Amino acid sequence: MLFGDVSEELARRVMEALRHVTDIEPPSALVRVSTQSGVDYQCDLAMSLGKRLGEPPREIAAAIASHLDVADLAEPPVVAGPGFLNFTLNSSWLEGRTSALGDEPRLGAAVTPRPRRIAIDYSSPNVAKEMHAGHLRSTVIGDAITRLLRFAGHDVIPHNHLGDWGTPFGMLIEHLLDERPSGPYTIGDLNGFYRAARSKFDTDEDFATRSRERVVLLQSGDEETLSSWRHLVDESTRHFAQVYELLGIGLSSEDVYGESFYNPFLGAVVDELATSGLTEISDGAVCVFPDDFRNREGDPLPLIVRKRDGGYGYAATDLATLRYWTGQRGITDLLYVVGAPQAQHFAMVFAACRAAGWLREEHRAEHIGFGTVLGEDGSAMKTRAGESVRLSDLLTEAIAHAAGVIDGRDDLSPEIREEVARAIGIGAIKYADLSGDRERDYVFSWERMLAKNGNTSVYLQYANARIRSVLAKADQDLTGARVLLGHPAERALALALVRFPEAVGAATAGHLPHKLCTYLYETAVAFSRFYEQCPVLDAKGPGVRDSRLLLAELTSKTLTLGLSLLGISTPARL
Repeated sequence: MLFGDVSEELARRVMEALRHVTDIEPPSALVRVSTQSGVDYQCDLAMSLGKRLGEPPREIAAAIASHLDVADLAEPPVVAGPGFLNFTLNSSWLEGRTSALGDEPRLGAAVTPRPRRIAIDYSSPNVAKEMHAGHLRSTVIGDAITRLLRFAGHDVIPHNHLGDWGTPFGMLIEHLLDERPSGPYTIGDLNGFYRAARSKFDTDEDFATRSRERVVLLQSGDEETLSSWRHLVDESTRHFAQVYELLGIGLSSEDVYGESFYNPFLGAVVDELATSGLTEISDGAVCVFPDDFRNREGDPLPLIVRKRDGGYGYAATDLATLRYWTGQRGITDLLYVVGAPQAQHFAMVFAACRAAGWLREEHRAEHIGFGTVLGEDGSAMKTRAGESVRLSDLLTEAIAHAAGVIDGRDDLSPEIREEVARAIGIGAIKYADLSGDRERDYVFSWERMLAKNGNTSVYLQYANARIRSVLAKADQDLTGARVLLGHPAERALALALVRFPEAVGAATAGHLPHKLCTYLYETAVAFSRFYEQCPVLDAKGPGVRDSRLLLAELTSKTLTLGLSLLGISTPARL
């Protein structure tokens, strides 16, 4: 019998065996990949049950082992240490399972039997400003999580929550109406206009007052104000689309749900909150004070829903967003891929929505936080002039650096070199962002991310290209080929290949793409060791050449599929 996620199958069987040992309701068994030599999987359930049962964990583990039925899958389990259950997969099962992967497009990864309807908020740049390096993480992480969730079988709706409303647009539109610059405007022009408007807003009280009044006009539908605003949005979205295309991100104009989209709902948000008794007037503003949120002085923290001048803050928009997706779009899960500093804000929004009944028991809302991209000096990435690094410039530079990696390849046409340089450069940026724990900051280093060795996309892309070259030289039909595991390096590679479903599951369940990156790197390393120790094209013995070619082909399929789930392409030639 073949299984997708081996750890889940072993855990299921451990739980069945446990029913013969005790009647208590135990925690779910967790079977992990083992780092111990000669052991493939390990379970520590017996140690967590020791106190509850009043028995030594080793005795509990031995009792579980005596009832375990794993003969078709693994060798008899071994009780080790203070009460671990150690499992080593049966060689015949491993050969059969690996052989079968060649006929499975998903490489053993199952589709969820309980699909969710998920709205995911990511990227979310501001209108009238060029995208910069600070937008990289939300965009890349959000895209990877979207790909993983869709691969798992969920219905995923991205929404690009553009910053296209509020005070910044009041001051920018007021500046444009004052100066009447000739158009049409480029995104670079809008950047300059915004800086000039911000300077005036900070130093000219009359302009600041008019800007705030312009916000109210914008929110109330004044046609002159809306006409200027539409031009800002149109030019900005053209810029965003160009960046997304270069970066290989799936967001389109259909995924745009800017702050302006929710403007018609803001009044109803305030009314419903007030009817539910959740609002208070504080210094003239309508506020919600979610339970258990306090400042350093112990005073309750407010969410300002409507400001005293009648305008709405971004908290109101976030409340309206959640209310819309759960109430009108039938969403079960809301994911927000936004920087870690916004953790408290989202926790307060979620609390207020639960109190209002917009988030019910069947819903899940989660803030998926992440750290900052740092320059090599350890501070936030800036240009030499101290400004934010434009994302389009960063991507163009990545492709230029990648072209140097393949410089001198006369066997590639100019068109292929350009395609490969883009795959390497964009892949390097994405992988550098995704390969570490997303909650941590990371240092942006061209030298490190474009290295041909180590845990980089370049290493994985080169490994895949080398495998494709070997398979092309063999030019062999592998239909009916079967994996034979006579060498330890063959077994290690086969074991890595059958663990693909576990790696994808871990990356998807925790919204942690780095777990898939780590798996892909370890698989590529396992292939490298296999290739060094086990001749492939010159293999001797019945079926050995076919077996090793099949292992190579499966490795290429695994690297290609795994990297595609991260939004990274795999050129056939490098």
